[in-house]
Amino acid sequence: MESVYQRSKALSAASTSFCPGCMHSTAVKLICEVSEELGIQDDLVIMAPIGCAVYLGVFVQFDSFGAPHGRPAATGTGFKRSNPDVPLILYQGDGDCASIGIAETLHAANRGEGFTVIMINNQVYGMTGGQAAPTTLPGQKTTTSQYGKITEDMGDVIKLAEIIASFNAPKYVTRQSLHTPKNILAAKKAIKKALEIQINEGGYSYVELMSSCPTNWKMDPKDTPKYMEEVVLKEFPVGDLKG
Repeated sequence: MESVYQRSKALSAASTSFCPGCMHSTAVKLICEVSEELGIQDDLVIMAPIGCAVYLGVFVQFDSFGAPHGRPAATGTGFKRSNPDVPLILYQGDGDCASIGIAETLHAANRGEGFTVIMINNQVYGMTGGQAAPTTLPGQKTTTSQYGKITEDMGDVIKLAEIIASFNAPKYVTRQSLHTPKNILAAKKAIKKALEIQINEGGYSYVELMSSCPTNWKMDPKDTPKYMEEVVLKEFPVGDLKG
């Protein structure tokens, strides 16, 4: 029988710790597939901070290390400057990248540090209790905005991709989504392009991936793609912003 699909050799056989319907699993799968296609699965290093992806090293066959919550850009800067020829991915959530670590994120992008950031944007703090994040939509209910996010009190939505794209140094900035097969293919293409730029040219690249969080959205996983299409992506449109 002809084999039309097989698991990437860079993806381990370990059971996932992600919730049903969470799109972190898809993102990790894409990274593994791209690493194999580029032939860098034996060289690639991935870093994950505190958050839903804290056990990321268990799911992949390449090297990984961790960082305190919000500090991947600072830690990654040290690693990459010490190992300039090693391809490096910072795998972050929106709370980590756009809130706790926003200072490190923006300064690393502005300096053009030579790594690739993959930021999973599900509009909440996932693992730590479903609190509101800078990406939480106006009116969205979370554990810290139980009647819906009020922008006058909590601030408007921070669109990190647009901010990073305004800097001179970053070479590639994009926002993609993981809610449909078509979008997943576009996300994979974006991850591959970001890594190719890092390997062949050097410099900073940023890939924001829109994801669902059924557990903290209090939503059936099967209903999240429609919600993302009709609500989330109207606030966070997909496409390349730079590069």
